[in-house]
Amino acid sequence: MIAITPSIDLDDSELDEKFIRSPGPGGQKVNKVSTAVQLRLDVRSSASLPAQVKRRLVSLGGQRVSNEGVLMIEAHRFRTRERNRDDALERLVALIRKAAYQPRLRIKTKPTRASKERRLESKRRRSLAKRSRERPRWEG
Repeated sequence: MIAITPSIDLDDSELDEKFIRSPGPGGQKVNKVSTAVQLRLDVRSSASLPAQVKRRLVSLGGQRVSNEGVLMIEAHRFRTRERNRDDALERLVALIRKAAYQPRLRIKTKPTRASKERRLESKRRRSLAKRSRERPRWEG
């Protein structure tokens, strides 16, 4: 079990790991050793995640979530499997924590009469300051 939040624990059996060859430069070993990791989580069929978290996770995942609802995180920052596996897991946990946070709904309010008057007064003062910098007009 992977602890995400106090109320959410992710079961290890829901994660699917696949090791692939890491892209980019690396020398002689790069074409022989599979150190990069692809971590997959089927978000839609996950029993560990509440429905609200699933919805937010799919929207936060963006292009990392397939049409079938599978979230894939690829990690190839480090040279070893273990560090890449830990990196992918940390990124997954961070994404689920972000999805678990429920933003407060904003209550629409109207500006007060005093704030409107302050705004208009500051606009008048600014207008006067700019008008005083104009070149004087000749009346003739």
